[in-house]
Amino acid sequence: MNAHLGRATAVVAVSAITLTLTACGGAEDADGRPGSGKGHAIKVGLLLPENQTARYEKFDKPLIEKEVAALTRGKGEVVYANAKQDAATQNSQVDTMITNKVDVLIIDAVDAKAIAGAVKRAKDAGIPVVAYDRLAEGPIDAYTSFDNEDVGKVQGKALLDALGDKAKDGQIVMMNGSVTDPNAKLFKSGAHFVLDGKVNIGKEYDTVEWKPENANTNMAAALSALGKSKIVGVYSANDGMAGGIITALKAAGLSTLPPVTGQDAELAGVQRIVAGEQFMTVYKPYAPEAAAAAEMAVALAQGEKIDGVINQMVDSPTTKGVPSVLIPGVALTKANVKSTVVDDGVYTVDEICTDKYRAACEEIGLK
Repeated sequence: MNAHLGRATAVVAVSAITLTLTACGGAEDADGRPGSGKGHAIKVGLLLPENQTARYEKFDKPLIEKEVAALTRGKGEVVYANAKQDAATQNSQVDTMITNKVDVLIIDAVDAKAIAGAVKRAKDAGIPVVAYDRLAEGPIDAYTSFDNEDVGKVQGKALLDALGDKAKDGQIVMMNGSVTDPNAKLFKSGAHFVLDGKVNIGKEYDTVEWKPENANTNMAAALSALGKSKIVGVYSANDGMAGGIITALKAAGLSTLPPVTGQDAELAGVQRIVAGEQFMTVYKPYAPEAAAAAEMAVALAQGEKIDGVINQMVDSPTTKGVPSVLIPGVALTKANVKSTVVDDGVYTVDEICTDKYRAACEEIGLK
């Protein structure tokens, strides 16, 4: 992958994307149609990978639908399917989209390698493909995601900050994501960049399908192998797995939980942070990611250029120089719950501070 933008630069780039989207959504041609004159009705195929992680149904899908509608003045239709973590199902869904003659595809791949053949079939049928959130293989036309190596670095730095002087006193467990997800490799690489040489990694796992129950099983094995008193911290690549890890830590009888990282700012993860069970998560603002995907998809469907949207070029294993938009993530801890997910409208205080968490919320001034 080409060198990433610095975080400050990336934030500026995200702001520029927002401005571009506003301009694109508001511009009309001589016939009163959106965009540069090709505002005909279009059909956008949206394929998301699974529904265990809350983000896809709660955020990504409705955000993309909203952006497509805005960019096309309501002339764009989003045809949606969820693969429920099955790569073969997703390949079939691509074929169905081709049969239904969608104008463009947005694909968040279950398995980046397994989707390559389906991407080629779409391309052969004249359907452009935008890889969303995960860098799919095959002849993709564009890609948008978060700066995934930086996400791993953010997680690693937060864990080091939480450990302080304990970093060398014990061992940490690393719970990485699934090997079928190219993002997992980047999170892992970024975390290792920060952690290697500064902590002792007692056990490390690549967790099958990102499933919380698999993370729970792995954590139980790590506790048995290392001893619960020796584990000073846990790197968890996302919030779902953090939940499984924390369940295993509690089951082992730990009275004080070691710091556990996460990612995605899922409601359950934010609530665990408020309660002091999980140390942090990486908040990834889905709106700019969805907006970038929608703008690129609409432009490609209408035969327009996307040069004004992208902020860098990325190499996949099969395609060099993919036009891309990469967006930075933010470390979310107790200290900034309000200024991140609450102020951005992701969750209300009432959603976070249910009866179970009300006292903890009041303790950190979240009310």
